[in-house]
Amino acid sequence: MSYMESLTQYVGHFVDQLYQSGVRDVVISPGSRSTPLSLTFAEYNQFNIWVDIDERSAGFFAAGIAKQTKKAVVLVCSSGTAAANYYPAIIEAAYSRIPLIVLTADRPHELRDVGAPQAIDQIKLYGDYVKWFHEMALPEATPNILQYARNHADRAVHTSQYQVKGPVHLNFPFREPLIPDFSLDDVWGNGAILTQHFPFEGTQMSGSVLKDIEQQLHGRKRGIIICGPHDYLDLADEILNLAEKWQLPLFADPLSSLRHLDGENVVVESYDSILKSNKVRELVRVDFIVRFGAMPVSKPILQLLQENDIEQFIIDEDVTFRNPSIKSAHYIFGKPADIAKQLASLSLSLDRDWLLMWQQLNESAKKVLIQEQQALTEGLAVRGIQTVIPDESILFVGNSMPIRDVDTFWLATDKTINIHANRGANGIDGVLSTALGMATSGKRVTLLIGDISFLHSINGLLLTKNYQLDLTIVLINNQGGGIFSFLPQAKEESPHYEMLFGTPQSVEFEKVAAVYDIDFTSVEEWSAYLHALENSYRQQGVSLIEVKTDRNENVNWHQQKWQFIEKHTLTILEEYRNVY
Repeated sequence: MSYMESLTQYVGHFVDQLYQSGVRDVVISPGSRSTPLSLTFAEYNQFNIWVDIDERSAGFFAAGIAKQTKKAVVLVCSSGTAAANYYPAIIEAAYSRIPLIVLTADRPHELRDVGAPQAIDQIKLYGDYVKWFHEMALPEATPNILQYARNHADRAVHTSQYQVKGPVHLNFPFREPLIPDFSLDDVWGNGAILTQHFPFEGTQMSGSVLKDIEQQLHGRKRGIIICGPHDYLDLADEILNLAEKWQLPLFADPLSSLRHLDGENVVVESYDSILKSNKVRELVRVDFIVRFGAMPVSKPILQLLQENDIEQFIIDEDVTFRNPSIKSAHYIFGKPADIAKQLASLSLSLDRDWLLMWQQLNESAKKVLIQEQQALTEGLAVRGIQTVIPDESILFVGNSMPIRDVDTFWLATDKTINIHANRGANGIDGVLSTALGMATSGKRVTLLIGDISFLHSINGLLLTKNYQLDLTIVLINNQGGGIFSFLPQAKEESPHYEMLFGTPQSVEFEKVAAVYDIDFTSVEEWSAYLHALENSYRQQGVSLIEVKTDRNENVNWHQQKWQFIEKHTLTILEEYRNVY
């Protein structure tokens, strides 16, 4: 059998098995050495094929698709630095638990470490950021090797999706010639693996474990339930039920799916604004915290944990230790929704005034946050989105200030809005591409992003030239890195601040929009902003709404809000001094 026949059947069986194991989306960055994979995926004619010439963008685009579909997405690239450009997205996928199957083409072994072009060391290129790495065998068409190809395709899918989701990496060495012959018989084979996989389905804590937890909580009357970012479809309702059963305040991160009116009697949205005050954190005495999901966006939550010895119960799917407070904690591993349901069965004696106090604190803070004004600020940009965003749509939020403003200003709503962000590594790279990946679902996506993050991932807009994706981009243009204005760097009055941290780029975004044939509007006033959003939601495709703000004015506006909230909070705490 010729090498071409071996290559064709080997890759054909591998690709067929990926489909049989559940893969539907493949993101390809063109290259020569990856020709066998790219052509075979296209010839199979069953996958959704997405082509992105920029590997860094492609990695985040695939992550966006996987976030939305909750299924593994395949990435294909050539050898050399093409594979290295996937690295940021793979890091994000590792920390955000996103299932990606990374297929990198490579030179055959005899062309490695001899100066051949586009030949770098790709063995374990992504280190421990992937759940599994495997160097695939050179193509053969013997029964054993064809079965081997299927086994590894199936294993890649299931490893990426269970138990905790994450990326896997298969490296394919290919010799020339690289073009398969699809006229051959038995390209795809008929020996698809239909193995059953029995992933972890549920958790049943023993009676003794539940009793131990109950004893740990005995005498502790002031608790808080925290729900951070997660992607469990059944978790939000169970956590809400737990909070209502225990009558405890529920601190709901914006990425928790819990900021809705059904839970307004226990859900506290404004905890971040309330706890920004050192005085408030010193006065409020929390006995215990039960946390589901990753750590919340809110820095004051972390400060509260670091500054006090609070009994912590951290619930996670697998044996991981997501506890940046570096304080002692009790870890409960298992299916979070099941654990929440079982905890709700415990009988606890808690202080009912504690919840009443937090309800009053929350309502007081919300009144300050939603005070009407005509000047368009970065916080009001969030309120504007919440006002007119279509029900059953997606909000994707950039890091730095946008996600913090969403944490502060996205309040309880009766709309079903899925809010997402790249909070695994908290980076600004790939935000635009991830949002576009989520738009492949056909749902309208609204992206809230800062000017530096937008420019950092602008290559993602290339995808809009080739695919019909409905995306409304709200671009906060404050001429630089706005988040640094809130940090100590800005207070030092260094002559180097603007060059190193402010980093104004002075880009005319209308011209950027013109390059990509994107509808563009620039606004500086509230009513014009709402009108621009409404227009965007009425049309298909991508539109860019630039919201111009001033960094210094933005800092002052936020600080005034926090000062008012602190004042009202301290007054309420005085009324409840017997509680805290």
